[in-house]
Amino acid sequence: MAIVRLYTGSDEKSHFEEVQLTIQDQGDQSGTAELIPGTGILVRRFEANRVNPWHHAPGRYAVITLSGAVDIEIGDGSVRRFGAGDVLLAEDLTGQGHGTREVGPEARISIFVPLSDDA
Repeated sequence: MAIVRLYTGSDEKSHFEEVQLTIQDQGDQSGTAELIPGTGILVRRFEANRVNPWHHAPGRYAVITLSGAVDIEIGDGSVRRFGAGDVLLAEDLTGQGHGTREVGPEARISIFVPLSDDA
């Protein structure tokens, strides 16, 4: 399972980075990944075909898409699509930011988990 991190680089532009989870065997036919501390959840609904031009993440969030899909564009023109089951760590709090565009016929429903600022 991969998580995608969206962050501001030293060039003040947003970048994508693949974060691979390390799953530790628990000895009972299950595994656990390292804890990413959060402080609660926020459920958001985004209308189909909504466009949000360049902006920053409103804070450090883990964003888990439940349904629908969104394209996220960063400063170098790269676009990644996030759909049901995808996880994004949104951390581009400064710099150029990113743009989003909801895609598909249905609204996107996502869970936002606020993360502590000291990671």
